[in-house]
Amino acid sequence: MPETSVECGTASVVAARQLTRYYGRRLGVDAVDLDISEGEIFGFLGPNGSGKTTTIRLLLGFLRPTSGRASILGWDCWRQSAALKREVGYLPGDLRLYPWMTARGALRIAGAIRGIDLTAAGRDLSDRFELEMDLRVRTMSRGTRQKLGLVLAMAHKPRLLILDEPTNGLDPLMQDTLATCLRELASAGHTILFSSHTLSEVELLCDRIAVVRSGRIVANEPLETLRNRARRTVKLLFTNEHAAARTDVPHFLTRVSCAGRTWACELDGPSQPLVRWAAQQPLEDLEIGPPDLESLFRKFYRSPEGGA
Repeated sequence: MPETSVECGTASVVAARQLTRYYGRRLGVDAVDLDISEGEIFGFLGPNGSGKTTTIRLLLGFLRPTSGRASILGWDCWRQSAALKREVGYLPGDLRLYPWMTARGALRIAGAIRGIDLTAAGRDLSDRFELEMDLRVRTMSRGTRQKLGLVLAMAHKPRLLILDEPTNGLDPLMQDTLATCLRELASAGHTILFSSHTLSEVELLCDRIAVVRSGRIVANEPLETLRNRARRTVKLLFTNEHAAARTDVPHFLTRVSCAGRTWACELDGPSQPLVRWAAQQPLEDLEIGPPDLESLFRKFYRSPEGGA
């Protein structure tokens, strides 16, 4: 039985407490706390160099933490890394493959290492990603090499799948295929850690998002909570100019402009207070735009110094 080294809930597949790593005097990641539950697609979002890959390498036991602890499926990520890797699939952000390798040969090697036959599962995934089984890596495009990396990471149906910038080089159709595969895995109880610097793909897939900046977690919330925090554009059309001029701006709105009987505003927070307030006003029309998550995440990203 695995030895649990980090106190966490029984449903936590990944748990980290105050995980910290220095490279000499340079800080890599600082006091990272994470809990990722079974069946969750967890987004790990941040700009390049923010500490995402360092955190992943600590979780996989490739790096030893300077301080703090982490576990995967109850195994200590440093002391029991060999055991936990049997249950993990991993696609690195800097994927490197032998130039003589083919998908067929790579699956045979990976299966021998894991002690299982990956032929059928690998063929099915290769078909879905339109990957030729006997094409050599040296003749593959960047996107094709990425597809092979994904097939190798998923073929053994890992309990935890860790993907570091997985859509690099993939065209939109293959990105859709990947998203479908990940949703299928999650619905079957598998857990996915999806690391990216691109908000749109994380927003499309993930249940919960942690934002990392300069080696620190600056937000860790369900996506819906973040949407409620994001600013929205609002357009109010009053019944006449007099009504627009004499109406007080409520505290949850910022009026950007006023032209005749039209207000252009920005809304911070959820829309329910706005709807209740608007029902009592002399309005002819009300338009509420979608949450501006991009602006919210740019606020998270702002930092006086670069990350690790």
